[in-house]
Amino acid sequence: MKKIIILCCFIVSTAVFSQNTVSVSSPNGELTVHVLVKEGKPMYSVSYKGAIVLENSPLGLITNEGDFSTNMNFVSSTTAKVDETYNQIKIKQSTVNYQANTLNCLFTGVKERKVSILFQVSNNNIAFRYELPAWGDTKVCVISEEKTAYKFASSTTTFLSSMMRPMTGFARTAPSYESGYEADLPLDKTKSSEGYVFPGLFHLGDKAWVLLSETGVSSLYTASHLSKFKDGLFTVEYPNPKQNNGFGSSGAQISLPGVTPWRTITVGETLKPIVETTIPFDVVKPLYKASQEYKMGRGSWSWIVWQDNSMNYEDQIKYIDLAAAMKFEYILIDAWWDDRIGYEKMKELIQYAKSKNVEVFLWYNSNGTVNDAFQTPLNKMNTSIARKNEMKWLKEAGVKGLKVDFFGGDKQETMKLYEDILSDANDYGLMIIFHGATLPRGWEKMYPNYVGSEAVIASEMLIFSQDVREKEAFFASLHPFIRNAVGSMEFGGVLLNKYLNKGNQKGQERLTTDAFQLATAVLFQNPIQMFGLTPNNLQDVPAFELDFLKDVPTTWDETVFIDGYPGKYSVIARRNGKKWYVVGVNAEKTAKVLKLKLPMLAGQTITMYNDKADKETYTTTVKVSKKGELSITIQPNGGFVLTN
Repeated sequence: MKKIIILCCFIVSTAVFSQNTVSVSSPNGELTVHVLVKEGKPMYSVSYKGAIVLENSPLGLITNEGDFSTNMNFVSSTTAKVDETYNQIKIKQSTVNYQANTLNCLFTGVKERKVSILFQVSNNNIAFRYELPAWGDTKVCVISEEKTAYKFASSTTTFLSSMMRPMTGFARTAPSYESGYEADLPLDKTKSSEGYVFPGLFHLGDKAWVLLSETGVSSLYTASHLSKFKDGLFTVEYPNPKQNNGFGSSGAQISLPGVTPWRTITVGETLKPIVETTIPFDVVKPLYKASQEYKMGRGSWSWIVWQDNSMNYEDQIKYIDLAAAMKFEYILIDAWWDDRIGYEKMKELIQYAKSKNVEVFLWYNSNGTVNDAFQTPLNKMNTSIARKNEMKWLKEAGVKGLKVDFFGGDKQETMKLYEDILSDANDYGLMIIFHGATLPRGWEKMYPNYVGSEAVIASEMLIFSQDVREKEAFFASLHPFIRNAVGSMEFGGVLLNKYLNKGNQKGQERLTTDAFQLATAVLFQNPIQMFGLTPNNLQDVPAFELDFLKDVPTTWDETVFIDGYPGKYSVIARRNGKKWYVVGVNAEKTAKVLKLKLPMLAGQTITMYNDKADKETYTTTVKVSKKGELSITIQPNGGFVLTN
């Protein structure tokens, strides 16, 4: 990560445009936020290209110092401009110039106490947060509820994933953001009693697409989600008190002056601004400096297909050799390694891996008190003393990163655990992947050693669930528009066994093609990718597929939306240096013929990986027209890759 190059933020004149309504628009004038007070209630609305996207929607907080959602008075507003350029290799675009117009609205409420709401509006994106000053001698505050809401037109359809009920699922580890999605569901058909995880995608017909999320959640606040649809609204909702076995507050305790996380709204006529948005990172800052330069890359991973029985010295040697043969940078050694391999033998494995130019990630259980997850190493990450002792050994042994699992909650104390693990790990030069975890909220920029989170129905459920195998293409076609649009997604994919087990003879049959799997290596964005290859793939997979994976990057300089509709198909392009990768997947029941517009490849002869009608994957070269157009057919449950 490089330092901020440009930062320009200055106060301009008060902006009151009509009665009690103030407004701020994006630099291009197309996206506008209107803020008003109606009968003592602060509200906002959003318009895009003159059309209403969000109708008057409530704002406000309820705290132990008073209710700041009613009996509020508008005082004043100030405007400013932000112009900032930053570099970040772990997201979808390596260099970002963020330009926004801001509006800071000051209100008074209980006991004449002041509360501000800061809006930053860039082209296609809105970010806003509450800012609380010190109230005289009152220097602390507990925020128990947030009234921020989103009111859509009744004809809106939704693309949402349900929040999991607390203390359910494997070993009572839920919620872990591992529910499926329902696509194009009318507002009044959304029925989840627990609400819906961020991000949520909404389609307003011909008017707009809207993506809602939040960013900037650290140890200083709780994470939130969308409530169930009630009284015509989705509301920002704090964690269910039953999370963490009922222990800990579901609200947020902050010092004053203090701020909330950012609420983000991305708006576009098409899905292009949704796929390409960088708003989760535009409005956050790094919280500490990297202790060293961290290297991104790919890895092998025995557990995903060979499961628990592979956690032995001999099988890990095979997977180190697999990583070396594939020119992968890493191997992930999963649960039970401490018991079945042991600390001393692990040192030998790490040295063997180093001799093959392969570095090691080790798995850890985050749990100590909040659920019943029993896999070891256990009780090593949940307390400061144990964690630092363990990380000291890890650094001395030469480990480069950890995968920490089984968090199951969004309360502020859990956010503190995430941050403590990241901060301590940076002191010891360790990268962190989170599994069984919440959505990352700007963490790629906030924490320099953070390299990904699951927070999705990931590859392990392809092993365990026939239903997920049948919906693999459906979910994959959604992720670029929803989950992966706002943060890195550690999916653990690219499974090339025909059957997803060690024997590869019968059992859990993979229903997607090899070309589909190759496409997801690019479609799913995460700066460190642990792929699901197995040692037998070196002999039973076509050489051209392996050659592709030997060279595919995991970091990107640019990401471009090409075509697609969530739940049906998706086509995106990513660039690493001068090399472009255009990939697509098809979730529909029949072959899909697309005429793609690829100006970045105009006039070039490129390599294509695609499927025949019988689902056999092949490679060939094709010529893109001088106009940058190319027709391509994607088979059902299939995919393609184009690269120059």
